[in-house]
Amino acid sequence: MKVTSSAIENGHYADKYGKRGSQFSPNGMPTYSIPFEITDVPAGTKSFAVVLEDKDAISAAGFVWTHWLIADLERTSVQENESQTATDFVQGANSWASVLGKFDIKEASAYGGMAPPNSNHRYELYVYALDTKLNLPQGFRFNELHYAMQGHILDQAYLVGWYNV
Repeated sequence: MKVTSSAIENGHYADKYGKRGSQFSPNGMPTYSIPFEITDVPAGTKSFAVVLEDKDAISAAGFVWTHWLIADLERTSVQENESQTATDFVQGANSWASVLGKFDIKEASAYGGMAPPNSNHRYELYVYALDTKLNLPQGFRFNELHYAMQGHILDQAYLVGWYNV
């Protein structure tokens, strides 16, 4: 399986997908989401789960920052900015809903864009092909996704790009 994204140009995510973009939630979270495509999907795939995270955030936040969680995606492409309008997949709470981010679950249950505070950060997109739908509720947390996927992962794909301070 493979995942690609037109959001990455020369190894970097375009400005519009983060803090230098032009679309934000009411409390200032970047919301213009990245597009991606999944190819070479394994037989038996019923849905996909998606995690976009920033492990470099540990240096500033003290933990891995989750930017986007998707469950029950049943198609192989997501268009840019679709986090705001899609109704055919479920989105979990990102780290903007953490003690540090202080956003409520509803506002943070979508794409929460890239905003590195202290240095250039790598943003890693993981896509998991699953043999089932997970039926998680809107606003689920990462640990709920992690445990629900156990025993159901057929394959996974990975993509990384940088976003600069």
